[in-house]
Amino acid sequence: MTSTGPASPPRLDAGSDDERDLRDELAEGGAAVVRAGLVVGSGGNLSARLSGADTCWVTGAGTWLDRLSRPSFVRMRISDGAVLRSGDALPAGIGTVPAMRHSADLPPSSEFALHLATYRARPDVTAIIHLHPQTALLLDALGERIRLLTTDHAFYVRRVGVVPFHAPGTSELAEAAALAATDGTNCFVLSRHGCSVLADSVELALKRAYNLEEAAQLTYRALALGRLAGLTDQPPPAGA
Repeated sequence: MTSTGPASPPRLDAGSDDERDLRDELAEGGAAVVRAGLVVGSGGNLSARLSGADTCWVTGAGTWLDRLSRPSFVRMRISDGAVLRSGDALPAGIGTVPAMRHSADLPPSSEFALHLATYRARPDVTAIIHLHPQTALLLDALGERIRLLTTDHAFYVRRVGVVPFHAPGTSELAEAAALAATDGTNCFVLSRHGCSVLADSVELALKRAYNLEEAAQLTYRALALGRLAGLTDQPPPAGA
């Protein structure tokens, strides 16, 4: 099994159709995670950037993940957290942000710091999916770790990190999550809050999010049956 995500494109300026299309991928992903039952309504936020870029798209505050469209996203500069609106200057040689319709200057998600800090810590990451999946959070509240029971879990998730509780939307949470990701872990439970899933494409991030919650659901079923103690994790594929 290998990722079918697109190869990293060259860094493009803010007027590129390729970069604006990231919003379409994220909108489709938001609708997909709601259909799959991973979240309810606005229970999470998404972001994506081009490989090597210092700007990203982040879902706007309060947006419902199954109702996203291009105006639902806010463009941000990763290095300093600036919100970029029409006509704002980009780094030297790139120009300005083109005229784009934003929903009444929609502010970014309250979790934007989580996304930006992770991008700074992980140059390889170009998509982040932050969700509030019920089963993963229930296991965390019960003090149980998620078992990776299938070959798909082992391939896509690899391992599950746990970030201790910090209040949502705080710099403490953002810094703790970014630090935890520096060892290459791509799937995290943010204790009593949600999960954060990282990848080099929106498609791969979605696959990891699906498999993380499925692994949590199977772990909980085994716990309910009293059979959890004997379960072992499926090792990742050889050479992975």
